Amino acid sequence: MTGFAFTWHGLRLEARCSGALWWPEERWLVVADLHLGKSERMARRGGALLPPYEGLETLRRLEAEAEALDPAVIVSLGDGFDDDAAAEALEPQVAERLACLGAAQEIRWIAGNHDPRAGGEETLRMGPVTLRHQPEGEGPDISGHFHPVVRLAGARRRALLIGPSHMILPAFGAYTGGLDAGSEAITRWVPHGIAVACLHKALPVPLRAA
Repeated sequence: MTGFAFTWHGLRLEARCSGALWWPEERWLVVADLHLGKSERMARRGGALLPPYEGLETLRRLEAEAEALDPAVIVSLGDGFDDDAAAEALEPQVAERLACLGAAQEIRWIAGNHDPRAGGEETLRMGPVTLRHQPEGEGPDISGHFHPVVRLAGARRRALLIGPSHMILPAFGAYTGGLDAGSEAITRWVPHGIAVACLHKALPVPLRAA
């Protein structure tokens, strides 16, 4: 798996082609918007039915990163679960694999707008940078929430956005959808910088100034 190494606010980091962020100095693996339990939540609310294995696919990809990198800590930047009820109603296989993952390394959960009462923390510190679900203020911070995507070769690709003061990770969960990196909701926080597209390798491309 080919990543993109860069330095941001004094931190040496690697954007992974999975959409995760790796901090090798402290062995932190950071992901955003797993949305575990999405298929159950949509079925419960009478929405469109999604393939029931979306949670297993999300965890399979997270397990692959954990096996490759051996992190000491995995950080979820909010919306780890699709809503608070989904955190209590995970399929047995998903719950078991999540428990195994948590037994091998510490998992830190930040609360998101989908799962505000699922036991997550408000913020975490990663050196001089704040980890939170949504960007705030002047930064520097690393967040998720927006599920950014960029268009390359006619296809929408999940992308990690690196701006001067804010970094936004793509959704790591399966079947989460995405918001174009050029949308006003995103350019408010990352008006220019680099988008690291999630392909067979992490491909950095310039973001046009908004």
